[in-house]
Amino acid sequence: MTERYSKPSMVRVGNPLYAKHGSSAQGYPLIRESIEGVAVKDLVKAHDSPLFVFSERVMREKYRQAYDAVRSVYPNVRFGWSYKTNYLSAVCRVFHQEGALAEVVSRFEYEKARRLGVPGNQIIFNGPHKPMDALRRAVREGSLINADHFGEMEDLEAIGKELKRPVKIGVRVNLNAGIYPIWSRFGFNLENGQAAAAVRCIVNSKTLKLAGVHCHLGTFILDSSAYGRAAAKLSEFIRAAESMTGRPIEYLDLGGGIPSRSHLKGVYQPPEIAVPGVEVYAAEMGAKLKWLLSRKSAPRLYLENGRHLVDEAGYLITSVSADKLLPDGRRAYVLDAGVNLLYTSTWYKFKIELDRQTGGVMEPSILLGPLCMNIDVVEEAVLLPRLSRGQCLVLSPVGAYNVVQWMQFIQYRPAVVMIRESGEPFVMRRAETLADVTACESDLPDDERGA
Repeated sequence: MTERYSKPSMVRVGNPLYAKHGSSAQGYPLIRESIEGVAVKDLVKAHDSPLFVFSERVMREKYRQAYDAVRSVYPNVRFGWSYKTNYLSAVCRVFHQEGALAEVVSRFEYEKARRLGVPGNQIIFNGPHKPMDALRRAVREGSLINADHFGEMEDLEAIGKELKRPVKIGVRVNLNAGIYPIWSRFGFNLENGQAAAAVRCIVNSKTLKLAGVHCHLGTFILDSSAYGRAAAKLSEFIRAAESMTGRPIEYLDLGGGIPSRSHLKGVYQPPEIAVPGVEVYAAEMGAKLKWLLSRKSAPRLYLENGRHLVDEAGYLITSVSADKLLPDGRRAYVLDAGVNLLYTSTWYKFKIELDRQTGGVMEPSILLGPLCMNIDVVEEAVLLPRLSRGQCLVLSPVGAYNVVQWMQFIQYRPAVVMIRESGEPFVMRRAETLADVTACESDLPDDERGA
């Protein structure tokens, strides 16, 4: 049977046939008057709009839930907090207080972790581009360095000779775990023998020593069984590597990629159904790593969680600055936040909640950002009642990647607030000013202007 297409139309509040993202199952708009007990209107009054808000409670609860789930199947585990997901100092501090190492992928992130007081031997250094001076510092400070390519191994060998000391490294491995696209650009391929060749190079080196194996499958992986397949392949690779080196592997790092409860575009089911619980991912890994636990000295398991831990802790409060009727009949609302702040809007549909009860007709609407660009669309299709100028919307989850990939383009970047477990708002990052934006610039002298 083929369903006939019905043109969208305005509907009255309460019609159960029009349950859309941004409205409840009964057709009513979703309402969020407060975040962690602090009224949205009070947050905006104190810190202006737009405004990012994070929940300390949610971050700590997500961490403990995930850590307990993995530890129950593999006790010798340690998490590394993924700095690229959100490197704001207060966010990093929360996860370090919970026991996480720092997982970094650049010199900038390495320096950020050290500035926060994280010792070098508590840093996992990944990434495809590690400048020589950054590598040298990481070696001196005892970081866990996972080599991405042969050139990097040559650099590490040269540093070892320069410092007259052996250098322990891990080998980054990419493999086919049954999910596509395969993230083959990071590390050495397992199936074509490149990873084994990297181990042989280490065996032949007088300076390098193989300490671990690393693999990062990708991001927002909904197929939990991919972790089981990867763990099985890496277990066999560890057997082969130990046979070649004559030394036990000290650690296995399975990277990140465990999703948050976000609504990925193109996925019909809501995240509560589409996204497996963290316990499912833990079970998949644990089932394939049992033989490692049976050994006298089981290698440590590292996981580099980011999105799963912080995404659902983040909200963005944004305000309506204008509304207009488009030629196709949709109501368009211009918000004071757009793709400049919401990098992830390309891939995810945010939950849209209003800051107060708003009655009336639900109508097809589009949410536009403040940029003078046609691509600045926050949500292409949502049913909303008529909103007034100045009314606030709360978008979530937005805790992962947005405040590190946001743009200073046309607009200033806003403040970021954390609601502490005590219920008190704490400003993690103040709003930008013109002085911040121009701090790195140099102007021409007055006498050369207009020459």
